[in-house]
Amino acid sequence: MQRLRTFLDQHCDNLAVTEIIDGLMVACKDITHQLHLGSLAGILGSAEQENVQGECQKKLDVISNDLIKDTLAKIPAVQGIASEEEDDPVACNKDGEYLVLFDPLDGSSNIDVNVTVGTIFSILKAAPGSDAGEQEAYLQAGTEQVAAGYVLYGPSTLLVLTVGKGVFSFTLDPRDGEFFLQRENIQIPAETQEFAINMSNQRFWLPEMQNYVADLLQGEEGPLGKRYNMRWIASMVAEIHRILTRGGIFMYPYDKRDPKKPGKLRLMYEGNPMSMLVEQAGGKASTAFEDIMNVKPEGIHQRVSVVMGSASEVDTVVKYHS
Repeated sequence: MQRLRTFLDQHCDNLAVTEIIDGLMVACKDITHQLHLGSLAGILGSAEQENVQGECQKKLDVISNDLIKDTLAKIPAVQGIASEEEDDPVACNKDGEYLVLFDPLDGSSNIDVNVTVGTIFSILKAAPGSDAGEQEAYLQAGTEQVAAGYVLYGPSTLLVLTVGKGVFSFTLDPRDGEFFLQRENIQIPAETQEFAINMSNQRFWLPEMQNYVADLLQGEEGPLGKRYNMRWIASMVAEIHRILTRGGIFMYPYDKRDPKKPGKLRLMYEGNPMSMLVEQAGGKASTAFEDIMNVKPEGIHQRVSVVMGSASEVDTVVKYHS
């Protein structure tokens, strides 16, 4: 079995990016350890504070954020970092060439009930003369990403990664602390009969999305002509991992409750890195109106509507909105 570092040496053209991914995995191994200890480590429950999104942080949100931030700051290639859990980006190494954005613990509302969570990351090339302490340095479209991935903390700890040459999956062997390659050139089936969406928000969706979901619920008797199964884990990293494993479509659509928050998910920390993975695996990722990775970011905590997964089903959703 091939170790992660060996794989990166063969598939990643830039040693600096290899060092960043390698370093990230050190922090993610620490997060795995904390999660496995659970209440024994005192990491369950609320931290009694809110993040920049106005969301109540879990204790492990804060712990994971600090572990990743401290690890990345020590890597010379990292010029700056931006976290979903912090108001502002942090400048690290002046001579670094790369910026790293991350969601330290996606799906953290699931921690206390022992359901799958994950870490999502995105790596960007820093523009010459940019200031990594300012938001503007990070406001690049998703098409500019040089690497993206997530670590899934479930029955086993998995790294799913792209450096722009396909999608690969690695499993952490807890016996020696190494990630080993398990799946190569992952491909998402173009057709699917499985969808994931939070149906409790249905009344807040655009009419086009309501029409699409109403039609798919009619099954083989409806205009889409097939029976669908519904899944919902409330953890994007778990939803996308299922799609990369067996196909499907994941949607967190436009929501009219708050015009300042047209979607729940963050473009820079969730939308872009997951879109890169999905597209590298032959799927599609859209806001229902345009490709997510073509969205020009206006702020590091910008929200975006999300429709991603099996290509033909994403096309169907886009048609409903066009």
